[in-house]
Amino acid sequence: MKTKKVQIGDRVIGGGEPILIQSMTNTKTEDVAATVAQIHRLEKAGCEIVRCTVPTEEAAKALKEIKKQISIPLVADIHFDYRLAIAAMKNGADKVRINPGNIGSTARVRAVVKCAEEHHIPIRVGVNSGSLEKEFLEKYDGVTAEGLVESALRQAQIIEDMGYDNLVISIKSSDVMMCVKAHELIADKTDHPLHVGITEAGTIRRGSLKSAIGLGIILHEGIGDTVRVSLTGDPVEEVKTAKFILRELGLRSFGGIEVVSCPTCGRTEIDLISLANQVEELVTHYPLDIRVAVMGCVVNGPGEAREADLGIAGGKGEGLLIKHGQIVRKMPESELLDALKYELDNWSE
Repeated sequence: MKTKKVQIGDRVIGGGEPILIQSMTNTKTEDVAATVAQIHRLEKAGCEIVRCTVPTEEAAKALKEIKKQISIPLVADIHFDYRLAIAAMKNGADKVRINPGNIGSTARVRAVVKCAEEHHIPIRVGVNSGSLEKEFLEKYDGVTAEGLVESALRQAQIIEDMGYDNLVISIKSSDVMMCVKAHELIADKTDHPLHVGITEAGTIRRGSLKSAIGLGIILHEGIGDTVRVSLTGDPVEEVKTAKFILRELGLRSFGGIEVVSCPTCGRTEIDLISLANQVEELVTHYPLDIRVAVMGCVVNGPGEAREADLGIAGGKGEGLLIKHGQIVRKMPESELLDALKYELDNWSE
């Protein structure tokens, strides 16, 4: 999908630029210290654009202080009150997310657009299945992909008719295949960048799976310029999952250690599950771009581990340490993790 470039703070999306990862804070935006602390955690995890809700005038004013302490673009999430959108932009928001349909009169939307134009701030037109207008519910007999697309395009057209086209569009649904279809439909109808995600995906486990399926299809088809994985939980987990999806699709490379491990079976004779989890936690502390294998039996383990840069292959209460395809040594199971850590601490190509 060919889209226009849109600048958000010091980042650019669309036009073939790398797909950027977004997340959203779940702190009270008015609490500057808590919000900044969470954004710093998100930045460290790899978040590239962050969104904060702005439900009050105090929250809008807080954006000014928050902006001073973070280094990634800040998006203001606005519902209903156009004055909050204007206040957010005047206090440093790099983008605002609105639905013109719930902002109110044309005059109010025009006031938001005027402020955005004066400050060169893009507007994200967001439409969700949970807030689809009554007329589209009636026209399509409920929430449908067609209704989401028609609603989003109409909302964008309202702003375009005011002479402003610095826009990003998002159309989200908690129904995975409806969301996929909606993105396939809209891809031929607009050149505005698309922010993609499966909304209200659920808990960390379920939501990550739904997002991987939905975003995997959408992104693989060449649709999407920014992504958010929406999870009920710590937003840092959203960033981790988004990075995993983009990396596995071959769309981004973030560096870091990739861990591969076998699924276990009746041949496994070491505590592989515990060991694999410990290895996954261990490698997060190393800025290495390598693959580490954790294998649990003597049948496929040694061969699979040789395919990695560094590997462990377990046997009966013991295991092999393998580096660049060569067996380094055999040792008791209890020493495997420490041996792996030693190799990582002293890693050289």
